[in-house]
Amino acid sequence: MAENQIETLTQHQDTFTVTALPSSPGSFEILCITAGDGNGWQFSEDVLQASLGLWEGVHCFIDHAWASRSVRDLAGQISNARWDPDARGIRAALKPFGPGADLLRQFGGEVLAAEAPPRVGFSADIVFKAYQKEVKQIIKVVSIDLVYNPARGGAFLRALNQQKGSDPMTEEKETSPVKENEAESPMLTQLQADQEAMRSLLAEHDRQAKAEQAKLEQALADARQTQVQMCAYLLQSGLAASKLPKPMQARLQTQFEGKIFEATDLQEAIDDSRAMLSELSAPGAVMGPGRITAMFNEGDKLQAAVDDLFGIEREEKLQSLEVPRLSGIRELYLMLTGDTDLHGGYNPDRAQLATTADFTGLVKNALNKIVIHAWRMLGRAGYDWWKAIATVEHFNNLNTITGTLVGTVGTLPVVEEGADYTELAVGDSPETADFVKYGGYIPLTLELIDRDETRKLRTYARELGSAGLRKISSLVAAIFTANSDVGPTMQDGGALFNATAVTSAGGHANLLTTALSINAWEAACTAVYNQPMLIKNEAGSYGTGPKMALNPKYCLVPRTLQNTAWQMLKGDYVREENYVYDNVLKGSAVPVTVPEWTDANNWAAACDPNIAPAIYVGERFGIMPEIFVAGSELSPAVFTNDEHRLKVRHFLAVWVNDFRPLHKSNVA
Repeated sequence: MAENQIETLTQHQDTFTVTALPSSPGSFEILCITAGDGNGWQFSEDVLQASLGLWEGVHCFIDHAWASRSVRDLAGQISNARWDPDARGIRAALKPFGPGADLLRQFGGEVLAAEAPPRVGFSADIVFKAYQKEVKQIIKVVSIDLVYNPARGGAFLRALNQQKGSDPMTEEKETSPVKENEAESPMLTQLQADQEAMRSLLAEHDRQAKAEQAKLEQALADARQTQVQMCAYLLQSGLAASKLPKPMQARLQTQFEGKIFEATDLQEAIDDSRAMLSELSAPGAVMGPGRITAMFNEGDKLQAAVDDLFGIEREEKLQSLEVPRLSGIRELYLMLTGDTDLHGGYNPDRAQLATTADFTGLVKNALNKIVIHAWRMLGRAGYDWWKAIATVEHFNNLNTITGTLVGTVGTLPVVEEGADYTELAVGDSPETADFVKYGGYIPLTLELIDRDETRKLRTYARELGSAGLRKISSLVAAIFTANSDVGPTMQDGGALFNATAVTSAGGHANLLTTALSINAWEAACTAVYNQPMLIKNEAGSYGTGPKMALNPKYCLVPRTLQNTAWQMLKGDYVREENYVYDNVLKGSAVPVTVPEWTDANNWAAACDPNIAPAIYVGERFGIMPEIFVAGSELSPAVFTNDEHRLKVRHFLAVWVNDFRPLHKSNVA
């Protein structure tokens, strides 16, 4: 085999001829298998010797069986398996017993007495692993069977009553007479005992088979009953949606009630009834045919009722579903838990609904929908202003984030003919950030449930959603106000906003002190436009990159400067003392009000993050906070405080990756 070739073993099952020799009276000495070729498979002596233990106790049957074995075919058993070096094979004793023992002995006598013996012999059924045609391991010896015309012509070789102690491979001795009282009677007694044992075994087998059949019939009956119930529900829903007259519905009810049918069969019957109704009522106006557009289960009905209880919009598929309205959170709790004593547990005997939905799961889903709604509403009120200037990115773990800003190639130098290429100076500027977990919990006490304060529970969820959005808003706003309004310190050693020239280490040249006006906005835009792109953070490369050549898209202001920014960037005219003229800046940028800014004069500018991203918001499990509800009877809070807990969790990381798209004016 080649050095790098991998040997792949495959599993096989085959039958092989067994050589049978007589031994003690009423038994055989057999040669089970020998080394060499067998049915095209090569067996080595090592493989055969390793399988000795597998031959001990193997049974002999009449004929091979291609399905399960029957005790009626049992004829004998192998014992005393040992290695025969002369024959290069496995030798063993075969003792006839069982219902087929007489047949085994009879065939032996007739075969030996006949001048032209019939082709009857033994065949071994074994399972083994092989590579190509070389057997590597014998896994199991299934049986040694008496068959007609075995594969390699195995046959009875000697008389069945040969005396014990002879060597069947080398000599043949005269048989000695055996008295009837000394041999036949014990053998007959043993045969009768074996037959009685077989009859008992067969009776037990029949009993177990009947028991299994009874279980199977019961399972089939239960399955049929379930199908009948499902079909009954399908029939009820289909007839309700058919819009057929009551007499036609009654006829279909009689046709399908209590039966198992396919949905297509019911639909065909409904369509046939509509066609008949159309023909009978023609030429009068007939309503268009209805269709089964949706089917609902108890879980859908319950979810729709919970959505209505909390005042949130249903899912689209549940819009048309009509359900009774719940009176409050108390009714929902008692309906699902049966906890009328308010122990905080689950009482299935008192629960009104048998459903897979649980109280905490339904409440959690409803509250998360309220969080989403509150998030959207608060965002429309202005607290999602940060989406305009920040890039949201999802992360798959909570490791420290490294935001890398890769440098650009400032200019390509000339390469003279035959000269070497020079290395281009390209570096990076990594900024790092860590995830921070924000959250808390609100108690949903059993007293609150008992007082049925559903409105308060809805308010809790709205507050959780509002808190999550306000948290992101405050984190992004704080970037501009940290460290006395100059922002966090960058990896190059400079504050985010400083007036130092970009040609020196840590210099950003993005800080002015002028109040918001058309001229001040123009100065900020010019500074951002002329910002050199990063080449490499090292001496000789500071500020040598090509211009970014981008104007800011957003003007960030506190509420006190909102009107000024709107007039400057959205107004049709510019009004100065004794002079009014067209506003050429209209639409050139978008004013954005930052709710958290308290300084009445400071303002900032930011580029479009789709073109020049600067601020990043990293999220781990979603940009919106998650709500969890803990309220099983095994919960410590239920046991010690009689309360379900509404927990909110929010993993966020906010950082600045590049100073160039940002500009700040700190007005004295």
